[in-house]
Amino acid sequence: MTPGTLVLLHTPHATADIWGDLPEALRSYGLDVVAPDVQGEDGPRYVARASLIIAATAPSPPLVLAGHGAAGPLLPGVALAQRAAHRKIGGYVFVDAELPRPQAHAHGVPMPPDWPEAPCGYLRTRSARGEHDRAMREARLRGWTVMEQAPPTGVAQALGELIAAL
Repeated sequence: MTPGTLVLLHTPHATADIWGDLPEALRSYGLDVVAPDVQGEDGPRYVARASLIIAATAPSPPLVLAGHGAAGPLLPGVALAQRAAHRKIGGYVFVDAELPRPQAHAHGVPMPPDWPEAPCGYLRTRSARGEHDRAMREARLRGWTVMEQAPPTGVAQALGELIAAL
């Protein structure tokens, strides 16, 4: 799929700097990328702040939401806020991330009953090898597209390929 805007959401209590040069590398592939810097927030406050920052950028739908680490379980909440603002979600990508649990409230954020309403994918980078094996196996069991970054493929290229496969 081709996203209108790719939204990169960093792990709570980190900064958007965690993405390094990935946003610029993805832009060089022609993607519209937003990487909100949601500092010092978690749970519902993270979702609300990220949603406000996303709205301020006037993103083009469909949005692809990509979450890193502990931002993974918050993606359904961010998506719900975007859908409430009439922004279509085209897909979800979990980058070395924890997965949402259907019956659980991730950090106090409820799971929408129809989640996932768009295709999902999981990317494991070589730096996370071993750390996210369980999440990757679970993503495969859910029938999601799963990719592992392997040298010499860069994270930007692997992420672009995964999004295209959704």
